[in-house]
Amino acid sequence: MRYLSILLLAPWLLILAWAYWAYPKSLPRTKGRRVFDVFALVVAAVAAGWAAIAGFEGAAVPAAGQFGPSSGAIWQQVLPALYGYGACVAVLLGALLFRAFTWGRKRSRS
Repeated sequence: MRYLSILLLAPWLLILAWAYWAYPKSLPRTKGRRVFDVFALVVAAVAAGWAAIAGFEGAAVPAAGQFGPSSGAIWQQVLPALYGYGACVAVLLGALLFRAFTWGRKRSRS
């Protein structure tokens, strides 16, 4: 159950990774940029996995009462998904900004 939330979130994270890889088409596709893109995607995947595990461990599971567990156990799956998604998006957003400033269009001075 530890990896269920990130497994269910994986298709959306793969779509985000594809969008990061494919766009914007106006940037030059150099070898340096592709190496950076692969590095950013690997870091985003590791950050998402690490954050999901941290969210799973950090979610408090309510104690079982006389009639079984009370409500609130869903947070042990929701919190890792939120943490994993947030970590992945934060890394990709930082990489997007860095990529735009590094390989962005050169403005002509006129």
